[in-house]
Amino acid sequence: MRRQLLSQHLVHVLMNNSAIGSAPSKPTRDPGLPPDTLLKWYDEMLLIRRFEEKSAQLYGMGKIGGFCHLYNGQEAVSTGSLGAINPEDYVITAYRDHGLAISKGVDPRAILAELLGKHTGTTKGKGGSMHIFDREKNFLGGHAIVGGHIPIAAGVAFASKYRGEKRVCLCFIGDGATNIGTFHESLNLAALWKLPVIYIIENNKYGMGTAVARASAVEELHQKAAAYDMRNEVVESGYDVLAVHKAVKAAVDHARATYEPSLLEIQTFRYRGHSMSDPVSGHYRTKEEVETQKKLDPLVVFAESLKRDGLASDEYFENAEKRIKAVVDECVEFAENSPEPPADELWKDVYFERGGF
Repeated sequence: MRRQLLSQHLVHVLMNNSAIGSAPSKPTRDPGLPPDTLLKWYDEMLLIRRFEEKSAQLYGMGKIGGFCHLYNGQEAVSTGSLGAINPEDYVITAYRDHGLAISKGVDPRAILAELLGKHTGTTKGKGGSMHIFDREKNFLGGHAIVGGHIPIAAGVAFASKYRGEKRVCLCFIGDGATNIGTFHESLNLAALWKLPVIYIIENNKYGMGTAVARASAVEELHQKAAAYDMRNEVVESGYDVLAVHKAVKAAVDHARATYEPSLLEIQTFRYRGHSMSDPVSGHYRTKEEVETQKKLDPLVVFAESLKRDGLASDEYFENAEKRIKAVVDECVEFAENSPEPPADELWKDVYFERGGF
């Protein structure tokens, strides 16, 4: 029944924006965002989409082992959010991490090499899909344990404040992790100690195969911050990169000025299953629901916005497809031609040894 109401609501939204498939109204573009930045964002979102499609293909060919969680449909969240921070700021997330790593500037060749278990990967082929990590880019993972990274984000923000820095930490959380104890413990301490962390719930409507309404007593997840007197906001149009950027930038600016945290709920949707072992719809989503959500494709919405503003033409988007295809092809060539980890790599990075205190 809830799925039926959700689909009816989306159809109503789409039909009231001139025609099925057209983009709902978007926030006014920040005048501080130059055209070059917006075009870069489109290319980045397109790279994430095509990278994930190629990853799905390689997984189906048996070249990627283990779990693999794809980001298709959530590109506006990644690009809009990370477009609001500086290179020295931190990002940490759970296991659906490929898109966020790309947005943070991690080399996509190294990401794909990691997926293939190669020594040139981000964690030398030992972490796989769920553990992308790049210290130089301040991308702190990729964490497979649900909710396990949430207190780490508070610790990173504590360190920034302790050192008197103005660096923030973006912590991305799935909707299912908001029911985990570490979520509440971390929000309490972040609010109590005034830590510059922005918790971002990527609410894609389902925690694995369970709808939010069946798992959380509070369906408006951002309201959970009220228990800790924390600034919070919901972004209903998580398919719109400009709307996402506006909300995250406001939270980031607030954290830099006050060291105070925020909780943002960004409503989005994943086009594929929870992981590659999960069918696209499974038994918990109808085909109609998925197809209705795809009418709000972040790439299509943003492309239409760029065309309306006179910033890009159909020719630009055609050329973008060619450029991004070349990048993805290069990633595949690099990963497939990279060496396997040597046998002695198994014993490295197991323990951290240091001198006396």
